[in-house]
Amino acid sequence: QTCALPILDRPDLGGREAILRVHAKNVKLADGVDLAVIARRTPGFSGADLANLINEAALLAARRNKKSVEMPELEEAIDRVMAGPERRTRGISDEEKKIVAFHESGHTIVGKMVDKSHSVHKVSIIPRGHAALGATWYLPNEEKFLASKSELLNRITALLGGRTAEELTFGDVTTGAGDDLNRATEIARAMICEYG
Repeated sequence: QTCALPILDRPDLGGREAILRVHAKNVKLADGVDLAVIARRTPGFSGADLANLINEAALLAARRNKKSVEMPELEEAIDRVMAGPERRTRGISDEEKKIVAFHESGHTIVGKMVDKSHSVHKVSIIPRGHAALGATWYLPNEEKFLASKSELLNRITALLGGRTAEELTFGDVTTGAGDDLNRATEIARAMICEYG
């Protein structure tokens, strides 16, 4: 006899906000904190990710000698959970910083032009985690469980915007688009192999 564990879906917007409230009960939040905004910024986060986010924000506030957790700590905690901690000590030349800036600008401009289901929320050229030299974060304009073919193609286009900006600006491309190409390939493969 085997016992199958139930598979839990990742929480929707309302579920994420409720989970954040549960984990924030033992954390002093500043008056301006809006957990609904944090829930909106965290599509795809699991309950464990959301618990980690609250813990990370509390640690950041403590390191900054704050008496309560404010929105900047929560926003930074999201970035840490998604992409890892900032690596400001990573020695990047001015030329590489310029390439990263144009690359992320490419994502931002192309994403704004073609992807109407998401809005650009934040752009950074600060290295994070093990490999990311920059990042562009998008927020879905609404909680959706289906994506149309055109929305998927628009996501691929936005992912390729960084590499395109490099090529147009510098006449060459770098390895900086490696993760973008992997993610675009995953979407394209799913469109063909899973969605038909």
